[in-house]
Amino acid sequence: MSSEATPLPAARRPAARVPRRAAVRAGTGRVLRLFLPLGLYLVFTLVPFYWMLLFALRPAGSTALLPWPVTFEHFDTVWNGMGFRTYFTNSVLIAVLTLVSVTFFALMGGYALARFRFRGRRAFMLALLCTQFVPGAMMLIPLFNVFRLLHLIDTRWSLVVAETVFQLPLAMILMSGFVKNVPVELEESAMVDGCGRLRAFLAVVLPLLRPGIVAVGSFAFIGSWNNFLFALMFLNDPELQTVPVGLQTTIGENTVDFGALAAGGVVAAVPVVLVFAFVQKYLVQGLSAGAVKG
Repeated sequence: MSSEATPLPAARRPAARVPRRAAVRAGTGRVLRLFLPLGLYLVFTLVPFYWMLLFALRPAGSTALLPWPVTFEHFDTVWNGMGFRTYFTNSVLIAVLTLVSVTFFALMGGYALARFRFRGRRAFMLALLCTQFVPGAMMLIPLFNVFRLLHLIDTRWSLVVAETVFQLPLAMILMSGFVKNVPVELEESAMVDGCGRLRAFLAVVLPLLRPGIVAVGSFAFIGSWNNFLFALMFLNDPELQTVPVGLQTTIGENTVDFGALAAGGVVAAVPVVLVFAFVQKYLVQGLSAGAVKG
């Protein structure tokens, strides 16, 4: 037997581990870099809303920083005393009609821009983009003359038509981006199986455009809901006025009813918040899809 002893295998060194203190420091740095700016931005955004709620819920003449005791007298004043019930109904009706109109025409125009190649297509797209630089105030006098000849002044249809005209170009551009994200091979397969173009669009493309339809419809609804200038110029009958114009009634010549103005602002903000709350998933989905191609 050999007198030399067999050497033992060298012990494996333990894997290097990140020190716990370094990991904690990295996590803290990430929180400071990401969440702290977002938190500050959130506070900056929510303070005006809190201030509005404070004036709407606290009694008149109170200077407390908390709405206690809570009162709903300002809401009763604007809803029943200042006619906000009528303004709200008019705004909802006009916004829904605008949503339907813009979405319908944007679907047709966006599909044509995405699927057909025709002479002047790029120039037409450029013209649609250029319309976004035209302010609405610049078109008030021509629109007023047109609506007067068509006997649309002091009718809700004047706002629906005006809002549709101004929102349709951007809606068509967005919808064309959504349509481009639907593979054309799906339509071709449906047409090979015997479908016409319209039936292929309704059965194949339209269900896939749901996020885009929600995105375009949401922008149309909110744009119509917030519009002040057209409602002020085209509607003279108080029974046809909308919420943005109704808010102006809380501002007198020498005084401002801050409680009523804040309560009216809350009433005006509720539909917009609800729309974003219900369609947020589809809205983000649709905007991200429309940003891929354009």
